[in-house]
Amino acid sequence: MSPSNLIDARGPRFAATISALVMAVVILTQSAWLLLAQAFIFALGAKFGPTKSPYGQAYRKLVKPRLAPPTKFENIEPPRFAQLVGTIFAVIGLLGSALGVQPVFLGAAGAAFAAAFLNSAFGYCLGCETYLLLKRFTPVQ
Repeated sequence: MSPSNLIDARGPRFAATISALVMAVVILTQSAWLLLAQAFIFALGAKFGPTKSPYGQAYRKLVKPRLAPPTKFENIEPPRFAQLVGTIFAVIGLLGSALGVQPVFLGAAGAAFAAAFLNSAFGYCLGCETYLLLKRFTPVQ
C-alpha cells in the first residue's frame, strides 16, 4: 500500500460526527432537501475520497492543524466505500420522500444516522467493515 493511499484515521471519524448530526436533523425535520445535500457530500467522498469531501476539507483545514500529528493511518478505500454506502442510503431515502413513502425515507435516514453514529461515538465504521468483508470473499483476479 503506497503512502498516498493512507489517510489520518481521525478524519473519517470527524466527518462521521458531522454526518450523524446532519442525519439527526434530517430525521427530526424530515427534510428531503437536507438529505439531498448530505447525499451530495457522501457522493463526493465516494467519488474523490473522504479527504476531498467538504467534511474532509474542514477537518484538514480547521481541525487537524490544532491536533498532535497523526499516529494512526488507514487505507483510503474502506472509508471511500463507506461514503458510497451512505450515498446509497441517502438516495433510497430521497426516493422514499419523492414517492411519499415516509417510512422508507425515515428508515434509510435512520440507517445512515446509525452507521455515522457508530463511527463517531465508537470508532466502528460499519461501511469499512463491510468493505473488508466483501474483499475477503471477492476472488483474486
